[in-house]
Amino acid sequence: MSEPDWSPLTGFRVAVTSARRADELGALLKRRGATVTSAAAIEMVPLPDDDELRQRTHALIETPPDIVIATTGIGFRGWVAAADGWGMANELIQALGKARVVSRGPKATGALRAAGLPEEWSPESESSREVVHYLVEGGIAGNRIAVQLHGATDDWDPFPEFLDELRSAGAEVVPIRVYRWHPAPRNGEFDQLVAAIAEEKFDAVSFTSAPAVASVLMRAGEMGIEGEVLSAFRNSVHAMCVGPVTARPLARLGVPTSAPERMRLGALARHITDELPLLQSRTIRVAGHLLEIRGTCVLVDGVVKGLSPAAMATIRALAHHPGAVVSRTDLLRALPGSGTDTHAVETAVLRLRTALGDKKMVATVVKRGYRLPVDEAYAS
Repeated sequence: MSEPDWSPLTGFRVAVTSARRADELGALLKRRGATVTSAAAIEMVPLPDDDELRQRTHALIETPPDIVIATTGIGFRGWVAAADGWGMANELIQALGKARVVSRGPKATGALRAAGLPEEWSPESESSREVVHYLVEGGIAGNRIAVQLHGATDDWDPFPEFLDELRSAGAEVVPIRVYRWHPAPRNGEFDQLVAAIAEEKFDAVSFTSAPAVASVLMRAGEMGIEGEVLSAFRNSVHAMCVGPVTARPLARLGVPTSAPERMRLGALARHITDELPLLQSRTIRVAGHLLEIRGTCVLVDGVVKGLSPAAMATIRALAHHPGAVVSRTDLLRALPGSGTDTHAVETAVLRLRTALGDKKMVATVVKRGYRLPVDEAYAS
């Protein structure tokens, strides 16, 4: 038997919002057949230029904390590297070495140990909530806690409840915002990506950081399309996040998300590969053929059939009511840029039949419309 001419993500459109390692994630998805659109949702503030981080670092050296919490490996390493550039690294490590050290996960633990700061405790779950419970149960009232955060703006933190719970337990919290960010510039590729989400032109949007999620929502609000973006995420555009922390801004709004078990870039690519075809494709038997409908193409008996936007809109509208008659008026309404001339429907159906390879797959019902002659319909 010959090898199929398609891959697991053939015909699916995935948006990549990462500021870091976007090329790597995009390559993993393209290798699996996806059509990838990439536009960074955020721009990082260069660490050497981050005056707030420098001031907070100096303050901790002057008055060492009682407890230090490292939440990410790259964030903690970046902090130490920035301090080294300012000539403060040794003093910073000495100050933190006087504190109880808690890590949120294995990558943060590795960064701490590399700096000579063995952790007192770290949860297996990599959960910030478990970190809070561990500290609160031991009593932290009156303690000064330095919390290394990864990705923030002046008015947005990735772990607001985390910090609030520490404060409620009586601690003085010193947020150390490493890799602060700004939203991507206006009127560029990122705006186009946000507009495309609102127009449901993607099957999935990948997120590798909570700041990227926040930036999409903020920009949508500025563009006046936040409602459309949220509606898209609740309907046909699937938000796929690297982990629960990344998904949190959407979860707060009741938007469904999914994530791999392991919070890693490769795991996210595999998760999209495994889950998107289950979520965003439909398979039915039509006129003796197995028809699978994907984002930008269909498979007929395992063979890829590329369709025009009008043909894709037509097959989707017909498949929405498998076996039932769909009127020309309803099909016209489904066509992109639909006008009032039903001749456009006849043209779209003609081209659809030609592309499918078997004219019997789209049946004409005289004076009523068209239908898919379904043998047996089922969800895939």
